[in-house]
Amino acid sequence: MSRQPPTERDAKCALCGGELPPPPYFRRDSCRCGADIHACVQCSLYAPGSYNDCRESETERVADKERGNACEWFCLSGSGPDAKKKDAALSALDKLFKK
Repeated sequence: MSRQPPTERDAKCALCGGELPPPPYFRRDSCRCGADIHACVQCSLYAPGSYNDCRESETERVADKERGNACEWFCLSGSGPDAKKKDAALSALDKLFKK
């Protein structure tokens, strides 16, 4: 799986849809809305309904998906809130049909 971050122009917050500050991103960084950037909901591997809500099976469980964490697998999605809903729906369909 490719772990390439979005370019600085198109990186959007998964919670508010606002533009994120330019990289590099550190665990303490946050969006203007106050959302942590290094959080499950901001990650390209975040998949609600999957094991630990993550596409990577080796990750440790994170209870609060919106809070910053120390996951080594983190890769910024940067796609904004609408794309997250689409990804969650597709993940649920894949799980339903065991694709």
